[in-house]
Amino acid sequence: MKSRPIAVFDSGLGGLTVLRALRGRLPQEDFFYFADTRFLPYGDKPEIFLKARGVAIAEALVKRGAKALVIACNTATAAAAEAIRAAVDLPIVALEPGVKPAVSLTRSGVIGVLATTRTLASERFQRLVGNHAPHLQVIPQACPGLAEAIETEGPDSPPVAVLLDAFVAPLAAAGADVVVLGCTHYPWVAEAIAARLPAGVTLLDTGEAVARQLERLLAAGNLQGGGAAGQGKLVVATSGSPQQVIATVDRLWGQKLPVEHWEP
Repeated sequence: MKSRPIAVFDSGLGGLTVLRALRGRLPQEDFFYFADTRFLPYGDKPEIFLKARGVAIAEALVKRGAKALVIACNTATAAAAEAIRAAVDLPIVALEPGVKPAVSLTRSGVIGVLATTRTLASERFQRLVGNHAPHLQVIPQACPGLAEAIETEGPDSPPVAVLLDAFVAPLAAAGADVVVLGCTHYPWVAEAIAARLPAGVTLLDTGEAVARQLERLLAAGNLQGGGAAGQGKLVVATSGSPQQVIATVDRLWGQKLPVEHWEP
C-alpha cells in the first residue's frame, strides 16, 4: 500500500493549487491528478449528478490503486463527499471553504466567501456557517463563470478581470476583513482579488491545511511513502482533451507535463 499513489481530483485544473501544497509537504509521495474537464464547470451542475459522478470517480480511483483520496474541489465536496466516504474505504480529505479559520482571524466580524453557486447553496456550507460563525456576518458571494474563465482564458485575461470587478466589490463594500477563497481555482487570481480589496484584508486559502490533514491520515494508517515506497512521481489525466489540459497546465503550473486521457 505504501508504494501506491495518492489520488487528487477536481473538475479541472484549479486543484493544482492544492496539489502544489501536497507535493510541497509530501515530496516523496506519488500522485495521480485527475481533471474531470469533460464536465467543467461543476458549479452549475445538479447535485444529484455531482454525487453520482463523484462516487464513480472515487470507485474508479480505488480500482486504479489509489491509497488515499483528496477531493480538491469545494463543489464536489459540498455535493458528494458524504456519498464518496460511504462508497469507498480509503483515507479521504475533502476540501471546504475555510470558514472555521476565518472566524479566528476576523476583527470586523465580517467574513466574505467567494465560491461557486453550487458550493454556497449546499447544505454542507450552511452547516459550516451555522456551526462556526452564527454570531458573525458571513457574506456568500457566488462567482458563476469565474473558475471556467480562469481555466480557459487565463488568470490575467480581460474576462477574468471583468468577473473579479463584479464579484469582489460587494465584499469590499461590506467591510469584510477576511475573504475565503472557496474554490481551488481562485488562488490563481489571489493577487488580483487582493488588489480589489482594502489594504489589510486577509485572503484565506485551504491548500496547506489539506496537506497537513493528509499527512496526518497517512501517518495514522501507516501509509507514508518514502525511500523505495514513493519517488515523487506525478501522473496527470483528464476526461476531456489532453491537448487542452497540457496547455492549461503549462499556463498555470509553469511547466509542460504529459497528460493522459482517462475516463472513470
